Amino acid sequence: MTAQRSSGAQLLAVSDLHVAYPDNRQIVEELRPESDEDWLIVAGDVGELVADIEWALRTLAERFATVVWTPGNHELWTPKQDPVRLRGDHRYRHLVELCRRLNVLTPEDPYPVWRGAGGPVTIAPLFLLYDYTFRPPGTSTKQAALARAYETGVVCTDEFQLHPDPYPSRDEWCHARLAETERLLAARDPDIPTILVSHFPLIREPTRILRHPEFALWCGTERTADWHVRFNAVAAVYGHLHIPRTIWADGVRFEEVSLGYPREWRMRSEAPRPLHRILPAGEN
Repeated sequence: MTAQRSSGAQLLAVSDLHVAYPDNRQIVEELRPESDEDWLIVAGDVGELVADIEWALRTLAERFATVVWTPGNHELWTPKQDPVRLRGDHRYRHLVELCRRLNVLTPEDPYPVWRGAGGPVTIAPLFLLYDYTFRPPGTSTKQAALARAYETGVVCTDEFQLHPDPYPSRDEWCHARLAETERLLAARDPDIPTILVSHFPLIREPTRILRHPEFALWCGTERTADWHVRFNAVAAVYGHLHIPRTIWADGVRFEEVSLGYPREWRMRSEAPRPLHRILPAGEN
């Protein structure tokens, strides 16, 4: 299973592989680059169990010239059935070390520069989380927004499985990640444009079409609303929403690259094309 035909090296992207599902695991087993020089961005939610995450990233790293990963919320869960009992930032750091053994790049590594078609561009994987500022209409505080979510029964599993240790809350962990990431982005070469890669959308707009607006609470932060402009992005890659599409903001292309759960991709296509071409730009 490959991306749409293109000559030369391609920068490809995918997210939300959720390999605990056998059908999704089969899709990952069949993924192949078209060129030995193809790069692959993996924008989070590979799986929940460390063993599954390692299998998928190892499989992809053996096939693509470079793999760049940033975590989603599911990688940061601590499921009861996972023998790796690490929580919060400790779990994230464990996954970073796993990636380094696999030669997979992470948000903790120097940002690589893509020099193929459409380049040079700096690929910046961002691990940012969310801070409950994507609030539903009529709620002005985190507390009111969460109360609305619990009343409607739309509550992300993160509230029970994603622990913020050693931070006192997920939003405080998010704010620490924002400060560190801004520092790293400011230190990049400013003459080279960027592709910003985050599991969560950097802007609020993609969440406007959610069936349940309460879920937007767990989808990002208002603090990144201008990052695509501030950091000279030519594209922003994200996942999480399981609504693959392209939108534009301030002349910047935002690509949602989720595969999603089998029940979702079957509704879109009998033969999903999980790899999205980011560069060279064109139809996916």
